[in-house]
Amino acid sequence: MGVSFFALIIFCYFSGFPLIIPLLVFFFGVHLFYFKRAEPRLFLHLSLLWVLLFFAANALKPYSHFVHYCLPVASVPMLTMLLFNDVQIAFMMSLMSALIAGIVLGFSLNEMLIFFLGSLAGMYKVKDGRTRGLLIEAGIFVSIIQVVCGVLINPVVNKDILMHILKPLALNGLICAMVVIATCKIFETLFGEITNFTLLELSDSSHPLMKRMVVEAPGSYHHSLIVSNLAEAAAEAIGAYSLLVRVGAYYHDIGKMVNPTYFTENQMITGNKHDELEPSMSRLVIFNHVKEGIDLAHKYHLNQRIIDFIPEHHGTSVMHFFYQKALAESGAEKLDERDFRYPGPKPQSKETAIVLLADSVEGATRSLDEHSPKRIEDVVHKVINNKFIDGQLDECNLTLREINTIADVFVRVLSAMYHGRIKYPSES
Repeated sequence: MGVSFFALIIFCYFSGFPLIIPLLVFFFGVHLFYFKRAEPRLFLHLSLLWVLLFFAANALKPYSHFVHYCLPVASVPMLTMLLFNDVQIAFMMSLMSALIAGIVLGFSLNEMLIFFLGSLAGMYKVKDGRTRGLLIEAGIFVSIIQVVCGVLINPVVNKDILMHILKPLALNGLICAMVVIATCKIFETLFGEITNFTLLELSDSSHPLMKRMVVEAPGSYHHSLIVSNLAEAAAEAIGAYSLLVRVGAYYHDIGKMVNPTYFTENQMITGNKHDELEPSMSRLVIFNHVKEGIDLAHKYHLNQRIIDFIPEHHGTSVMHFFYQKALAESGAEKLDERDFRYPGPKPQSKETAIVLLADSVEGATRSLDEHSPKRIEDVVHKVINNKFIDGQLDECNLTLREINTIADVFVRVLSAMYHGRIKYPSES
């Protein structure tokens, strides 16, 4: 950050731009690093958006005030909200963008406030947006807010104010929407982030990986659907990124497509192939579905945030069935439990931790002979407690209150899923 800061000062000095801009950027970086605990790459990504706005403002500088008012300031915080899904950062980007545009173009405080409030309107409107049509609505909303602010600042509206202030402010919101629509996918790819639009595309059952899974590993596909329903409900209950959780759960077991019949949910006809294998060989086959899943994800160019669900949904858990089988065959003195642990890493976020718990709970519940609400509740709490004691939740930021909420949601959803049905009388 220090090198970037001094480079920006030198650039502004020799380019004749105000030196207060590097100071603004510096204090924003301080906030990100010391209060948000953000990674340096986030600062670099946000800085790129400022630089583009900076040069766009400078390019419009020789033109009339009408053109200055058309600068798409609100597009920066709108993109920030879509890409990083963080209200606080988007709020600060709204302020920074309005200040940078105002300093470069010589706006007054009133004019900077217009763009600041328009930016706030745009960023709040696109929050949690799942349709591209919402971006057009956000642009219209930005236009309305900016025009209202223009009228409040200039209560006596004459022809000059209408043509040179209110008209460009009305166009500005639509220009912002067009800029966001045109560049969102570009920045998403460039920054390695993922938006709700891409997540919805990945959730489509016509995605090539989903179509393959339905055919090649139908049991695993059905398991993934159940896990996604459980995990999404839990994520919504604690305020986590529920859409990311749902899509991550869809893809968390794609590695099972390589050898589907070695997994219980796909063994309806073939029988259990592990009966013919040594526990050490079974361990390797099960381990490999994580590596093969990551390879498939890279082959189909999935975003890293989706790929993270593949290894982290197991963490470093023990494969208890094969570990116990190996114990029975060779004895504890010849066996190291670490050999039967998944390679990890442990879940690094609330979202991957939720899928880990949902995956474990779904499997344990499915194996029950009796699916009464009390039995389901006991199993859910036992599984979650075991994961907690085993340290699988140590590296994510789930609180005890959130873990209890997740358990309650799992019990409610699974009890509804395995609800009883009345027995219909047979036809005579």
